[in-house]
Amino acid sequence: MNGVINVYKEAGYTSHDVVAKLRGILKQKKIGHTGTLDPDAVGVLPVCLGKATKLCDMLAGEKKTYEAVMRLGITTDTQDMSGMVVRKKEPSVMDKEVRECIASFLGEQMQVPPMYSALKVNGKKLYELAREGKTVERKARPVHFYRIEILDMELPVIRFTVTCSKGTYIRTLCHDIGEKLGCGGCMESLMRTRVGRFKLEDSLKLSQIEERTAAGRVQECILPLDEMFDDLPSLTVTGQAQQRAYNGNGFHGRYLKLRPGEWKEGQQVRVYDDQKAFVGIYQYQKEADEFTLVKMFRDGGGR
Repeated sequence: MNGVINVYKEAGYTSHDVVAKLRGILKQKKIGHTGTLDPDAVGVLPVCLGKATKLCDMLAGEKKTYEAVMRLGITTDTQDMSGMVVRKKEPSVMDKEVRECIASFLGEQMQVPPMYSALKVNGKKLYELAREGKTVERKARPVHFYRIEILDMELPVIRFTVTCSKGTYIRTLCHDIGEKLGCGGCMESLMRTRVGRFKLEDSLKLSQIEERTAAGRVQECILPLDEMFDDLPSLTVTGQAQQRAYNGNGFHGRYLKLRPGEWKEGQQVRVYDDQKAFVGIYQYQKEADEFTLVKMFRDGGGR
């Protein structure tokens, strides 16, 4: 099976657990997830199957939306409520001050990844070092907060939604907000509600996927690989252009009998063969009047 399945990751599972479970349910080895969710977090986890595993990096880079609950006045070593409390301070802040503080995080920010994270330093994951009681220096990384909206606030608890760039830690956002307010803060719960086009309301629990697999209906859950690019125009290649595309080579616009100026410089297209099989994504180079390979999704050359 080749495509993407929108999994609802339940609490207690790691992202790797979800992949392992799916391998057993679908009886397929080539499966990969598109971005780690903490074990206690829930929500959208797109999982790529077969040839679609080539999309893992692309999907990991998509904007993500979360709904989180933050508690002010508590600082922990993991930046969430699962960790050891290292400081408590009664928050003496007003609603207006909290709203202004949260709003100040909109846009590009520099964020220091938490020690309890899967990032690697010298080949070792940070959380493994943290469990050994070690702390290492982490470089701040640029992240972007596109939207932060407070949904409910009964201090010291704040529920909010945030849309952000890849590599953003919502735990760290809660921690940083707490530090800026002077009372500390940590994340109480987290739910990912969207990754790119994949929404929470369309996600399926592993048990639901298992039921559909047993009923022979699992294909209904899988977004076909080429539909991930349905915003791009499509081209069908035949003859010499088809063989060149099979081998990952560029092919000239003249093979397609296109009108001059029909394609713009840098235009990406979905390429299909004469059997309507998806070959890959190509990009038009105007000066050479040629389509060149961006990403191949067909296995091997020739028919």
